[in-house]
Amino acid sequence: MNSPVYNEFVNLVAYFSAKVFVRDFVPSALAFLMNGEPEIVKNFILKTLRLQSWEKKIDRFQLGEGVMPASFKVLHDPVRNSETLIADFGESAIGRVAPVDSGFWWIILLRAYTKSTGDTSLAELPECQKGMRLILSLCLSEGFDTFPTLLCADGCCMIDRRMGVYGYPIEIQALFFMALRCALLLLKQDDEGKEFIERIAKRLHALSYHMRSYFWLDLKQLNDIYRYKTEEYSHTAVNKFNVMPDSLPEWVFDFMPLHGGYFIGNVSPARMDFRWFCLANCIAILSSLATPEQSTAIMDLIESRWEELVGEMPLKVCYPAMETHEWRIITGCDPKNTRWSYHNGGSWPVLLWLLAAACVKTGRPQIARRAIEIAEARLLKDNWPEYYDGKLGRYIGKQSRKVQTWSVAGYLVAKMMLEDPSHLGMIALEEDKQMKPLLRRSNSWTL
Repeated sequence: MNSPVYNEFVNLVAYFSAKVFVRDFVPSALAFLMNGEPEIVKNFILKTLRLQSWEKKIDRFQLGEGVMPASFKVLHDPVRNSETLIADFGESAIGRVAPVDSGFWWIILLRAYTKSTGDTSLAELPECQKGMRLILSLCLSEGFDTFPTLLCADGCCMIDRRMGVYGYPIEIQALFFMALRCALLLLKQDDEGKEFIERIAKRLHALSYHMRSYFWLDLKQLNDIYRYKTEEYSHTAVNKFNVMPDSLPEWVFDFMPLHGGYFIGNVSPARMDFRWFCLANCIAILSSLATPEQSTAIMDLIESRWEELVGEMPLKVCYPAMETHEWRIITGCDPKNTRWSYHNGGSWPVLLWLLAAACVKTGRPQIARRAIEIAEARLLKDNWPEYYDGKLGRYIGKQSRKVQTWSVAGYLVAKMMLEDPSHLGMIALEEDKQMKPLLRRSNSWTL
């Protein structure tokens, strides 16, 4: 692709290479792969793999061996004419939270590189195989949790500040599912690989069942929750998590269309987070965590609630925004996450690539074209901001940085995906026919 926008993107990557975030680089990596420039992506994969092996201590506490860095800096010594990498595993992050998503994005990117280039030699390197196994060891470890989902702290993913996503955030669960499926395709069938392949297969069955049964919300499920009884014990309980019907927020009744549905933000004891999260629902489609019927329902919801989720600048990172007392308690009065700003209902152009990929996979490219046309009217003119504020995404974010690489990359990948839908193969996975079929909640909750 030879265009002024792509050339500007390449210049931005070179200019901002002093600090690189693993998750932020993914759309840039996809743009390079789609443009036939895989060496940059290969170097990134190997550099971050090297950083994984570093000792990771925060205030004398050692992190798990498989943790991938959230980001790294490139320090240049002009005297010695040398460069040094400085990794951040959470010790410099907002709230000092280690990233859970970086390792998942790394596995997903390794599979994208392999699928795009047809080169399996990188993934088959002993160090890459070991890197995957270390990541998997962390997230497949057994403990006290009775759920197959991953228990996480606030700030462990793209939403990197306190936003009430602690517990079992949908973004982490969707990425976890996708990374497990990618690892199945990349792990070698040797003694060590086979052990993990067996563990992954068991976890995927449990995880897909749990997510499709308990995280899925449509009009019928909403009505079922509305009529829940509480304080139920034993295996016959319908309301397994003891969710109080009075905890249902007023907005969700109007938000839920007649045809459509989505994976809600969180499910844990006595708590359901009914917010819509864009990245997670798109990843659910791309990874086939969502069944074909659920994928269609997610796209129906986006079309039905276009003003709320797309508005004047794609796309809402989550919906709706928290405000007043709820904002004070949950965000800790975070001035960056005021209502309809940043991660509290802000609009993020980078999410365009995820929407476009989900649209191509579900056979609804017209939705992506409409969103891209809206973005094109402003992005270049506004100098590629990081995010937009306001209920409709009308205003450039109050603390939004401009000339953001991933804003340009998200737009480019979306455009290239629509121009050549074959690119979808590097980031999407078809439904696994061996997965157990979806059981209706009314059946699954009374087994």
